[in-house]
Amino acid sequence: MLQIGLTGGIGSGKTTIANIFSTLGVAIYDADSAAKNLMNTNLQIRQQLTELFGADTYKEGQLNRAFLSSKVFNNAPLLAELNAITHPITIQDSIDWFNRQQGPYAIKEAALIFESGSNKHLDYTIGVWAEKELRIERVLERGGLDRAAILARMEKQMDESEKMKRCDFVIDNNGEKSVIAQVFELHQTLVNLADR
Repeated sequence: MLQIGLTGGIGSGKTTIANIFSTLGVAIYDADSAAKNLMNTNLQIRQQLTELFGADTYKEGQLNRAFLSSKVFNNAPLLAELNAITHPITIQDSIDWFNRQQGPYAIKEAALIFESGSNKHLDYTIGVWAEKELRIERVLERGGLDRAAILARMEKQMDESEKMKRCDFVIDNNGEKSVIAQVFELHQTLVNLADR
């Protein structure tokens, strides 16, 4: 079974693409949700985060996300320490998950596939691409972040063109081509690759 990564910057539409693959019966591992869950349930992560950030890291047994975000958002060394604690355990969780899947291939959806090094454990990576302004518009429509906050997040992510260069396949989600048709075509390609 092939292990496939699915990535793209904020607002690129990777979750939408993952949902289309899901309708084709492909199992999807949502790395963001898994990491959030592990930060609450994994004792090693809980202990290390509490040691690093203090007693306010968890409130009533749950991760205090607002507190943690305020600590790491403009502090690259602290963010690197946070990632060093969470990424290896999340990557191992996804490896264990892949080992339980059936079918020709399964997909790990993650924003930080290259940044976390998890691409080393994958057979192929799919990138979801959209122009910057369109991505900003999409995130604004979702609500919760203003333009400045979106741009700040984009600044912290790998350059989008660099990310796409590293991917084996790219889905154009700029609104001009049918993403459903692109996913169907790519699904057939991956099924064929898995049969080799």
